[in-house]
Amino acid sequence: MLIKGSCHCGAVKFSVEAYAPVPFLRCYCSICRKTAGGGGYAINLGAKVDTMKVAGEKNIAKFHARIDGKKGHAERRFCKKCGSALWVWDKQWPDLVHPFASAIDSDLPEPPSQVHMMLGSKANWVRIDAERGEQQVDEYPDQSLEGWHRAHGLLNGGKAKAKKAARKK
Repeated sequence: MLIKGSCHCGAVKFSVEAYAPVPFLRCYCSICRKTAGGGGYAINLGAKVDTMKVAGEKNIAKFHARIDGKKGHAERRFCKKCGSALWVWDKQWPDLVHPFASAIDSDLPEPPSQVHMMLGSKANWVRIDAERGEQQVDEYPDQSLEGWHRAHGLLNGGKAKAKKAARKK
């Protein structure tokens, strides 16, 4: 599914082909919360880096979070002008890019359910807005982004599939 995104001020615009476009995974870790999460969490999508097109690249900065005192692998890209979080890229998975759902302008498929992860490091003021039966884990879920999409018949997107799955709920 082709998704288009931008920063708040419009200095950066991008498009990318998302193989895993359903925004289902809420990450409550301190890095996501502090760099991208307004509700105390952030949501990433899965896309192929070789399909990404960017306008306004000169307005992009990158940030490497520190994990256990060391510079992390993941590069978080954001707009230098307005601070909007745009996407994450990690050299451990160089073919993938993970746009933040908050930066996407395209309509995204509605998830049939959500997974709430990294709850072991969520802030005390954050309420977990989970529906009955939604998975909640202290660290990482067993399924990857791709694995969750595959298990729900949503790999490579498809609004119709997501809506159908939501109706069955």
